[in-house]
Amino acid sequence: MIEREFDAELLYNRIVHFYVDKHGYSREAANRIAQKVVRREAVRRTCKNIGCRHPMGDHIRNAETCLVLECACRRFERGAAAAA
Repeated sequence: MIEREFDAELLYNRIVHFYVDKHGYSREAANRIAQKVVRREAVRRTCKNIGCRHPMGDHIRNAETCLVLECACRRFERGAAAAA
């Protein structure tokens, strides 16, 4: 199964509207929160293999194989597992 592409703009807009509409935060505070969350999600969805660094959308989730032809990555690596 191929992972859907990460849509940072959609996530950003949803977070801003959530904090402004539901919690009454100011637009600036909601924007700061959204920036942090989007940045964290982008890092989380990137392969931690130093030779790869492709997004999760460029990997087959079940086989964890990189779809980029010239990439030597054989497995999508997540944070702590890459360091070990």
